[in-house]
Amino acid sequence: MPRVRPLTPESLAEELAERIAELVAEPAAGGGRTWTRVAVDGADAARPGDLADALVEPLRLRGRPVQRVRARDFLRPASLRFEYGHHDPDAYLDRWLDAGALFREVFDPLEPGGSGLVLPTLWDPVTDRATRAERVPLAPGGVLVLDGPLLLGRWFPLDLAVHLRLTPAALERRTPEAERWTLPAFARYEAEIRPEESADMTVRADDPRRPALVVNM
Repeated sequence: MPRVRPLTPESLAEELAERIAELVAEPAAGGGRTWTRVAVDGADAARPGDLADALVEPLRLRGRPVQRVRARDFLRPASLRFEYGHHDPDAYLDRWLDAGALFREVFDPLEPGGSGLVLPTLWDPVTDRATRAERVPLAPGGVLVLDGPLLLGRWFPLDLAVHLRLTPAALERRTPEAERWTLPAFARYEAEIRPEESADMTVRADDPRRPALVVNM
């Protein structure tokens, strides 16, 4: 039976950073992975980017280099995203994110024997143009922290996946009116991917000021 433990946003970030640092240290003695890959998954209404950003400083204080990557910088061009219209929830779930580019430009370089050179951004969805960003090195022992919605179930090689859960009522309440057409995509994601089961850790995030970590007993 899971136990729910209330935390402050700051203590949640510290606890997750400690967990990540332990993951980094675990394989070091055994000569395992060189980099640790973390995702914070959640609807924009759950503010996954805020939690991902909050992990950076605690990890660096623990001596771990960090590279932040945002899923919103790896969306497909508008011609592909909007092929079925601007408000198609199935396309939002299945077609908006360029998962292949994330594999190629972010995850593959962090595989064992990889170059460690990560592309931090690929596509600007506002200008609908390539960002032309330069690849940046992530030092051995470093941590990739990716955030965004609908990340699980895509076979990303993650060492730790954190899911920010909103109840349907909270998700609807906190989603701006102009974006509520995406709600069926999250309902389908919940039904098909079951993110609470797919993630390594779940945070109940109905109230951003009082997150609660779900601990499996």
